[in-house]
Amino acid sequence: MARKKLPKFATEAAEQDFWAKEDSTEYLDWDKGGISVFPNLKPSTKTISLRLPSSLLDALKMLANKNDIPYQSLMKIFLVDRLKHEMGQSRSMQPLRTGTRGSR
Repeated sequence: MARKKLPKFATEAAEQDFWAKEDSTEYLDWDKGGISVFPNLKPSTKTISLRLPSSLLDALKMLANKNDIPYQSLMKIFLVDRLKHEMGQSRSMQPLRTGTRGSR
């Protein structure tokens, strides 16, 4: 199948508008696509506020210090590990069960 030639885009917004209206299969042969790796990209982060009991925070800081890593990094490691565990149990994106109490 002959593919259409991709136009040149003046701006990223123009490219976004183009792809919002066009079918990519008319321009790209997805069967020939491959996996790209971008090792230098850093995931975007978002600042949140989290209330923890002082004793829990102290324990996290002590463990992080023992392992010579920042405590916030340790918290991220723990969260990722737990998410992987939970997602391995069920592939669907269901909310995690956190107990029987209602939300506040």
